[in-house]
Amino acid sequence: MPTLPRVPEVLTHGPFTVADALCAGLTRRQLQGKTWRRVARGVYVWARLADDLECRLEALRRRLPPRVVFSHRTAGWLYGLELELFDPPEATAPIGCGVSNRAAVRLRRSRLSASDVALCRGLPTTSPMRTAFDLARHLPLVEAVAAVDATLRHQLVDLDGLARYVSEHVRAQGSGQARRVVELADPRAESPMESRLRVVLVLAGLPRPCAQVDATDERGRFIGRLDLYYPEHRLGIEYDGETHRDRLVADDRRQNRLLAAGYRLLRYTAADIYKRPGAVVAEVRAALDV
Repeated sequence: MPTLPRVPEVLTHGPFTVADALCAGLTRRQLQGKTWRRVARGVYVWARLADDLECRLEALRRRLPPRVVFSHRTAGWLYGLELELFDPPEATAPIGCGVSNRAAVRLRRSRLSASDVALCRGLPTTSPMRTAFDLARHLPLVEAVAAVDATLRHQLVDLDGLARYVSEHVRAQGSGQARRVVELADPRAESPMESRLRVVLVLAGLPRPCAQVDATDERGRFIGRLDLYYPEHRLGIEYDGETHRDRLVADDRRQNRLLAAGYRLLRYTAADIYKRPGAVVAEVRAALDV
């Protein structure tokens, strides 16, 4: 009868180094078996643990110098933001910190004050304010606004506080774009795609629409909330996300009530925003007659 692999309990809770394994009584050869999974150079986990990003980040943390912190989209993900992750994970090292650029992270070097560093899920991470600033200055403009809107929506930062932080770091790379992002950001935005749609319109020279506006009928009764709204033109603009099909009946009834109350509506999907933004702008421009 085959002997079951030895699994020290102390190694079953998260990533561990080769040295940890040796101290627990395993050999290097045993680590090569199916019982263990290599997640980074010299770092392993028990194979029954979930293979997720948080586990991978914990493994990377064990390989990086203590002063290196996760940052940018990786930090945003740790804070719960809806961001497309960059692979490899992103991290920032203070200037002068000795760490190889060949580490399994996308490494940036920047000045980090004590207030720029925090713990999130037990991992060293840029603070919420520093994360918002980094996203604002390093992502493409439309994506940067969507990311900052998310930090505002999750109440990780407030817009006035972010504006002050940006003004205090005018010599930092990308601070000019960060100022533009602050101007374009809106804490009322309720989804990244809604943010992208709003910014596409504004960058095309159209007036800035109001976000998340309650629409009422002639008797002042609430009939629906509009993602974006031009009050002078009674024009509402809606983003139809993946859940729109699931609530199609309710959305159709809501639209009928809005139209009956004198509102005009334009509706767009992610495909419209990503693949035909020029057509979206042209249609809104025509509806505004500007």
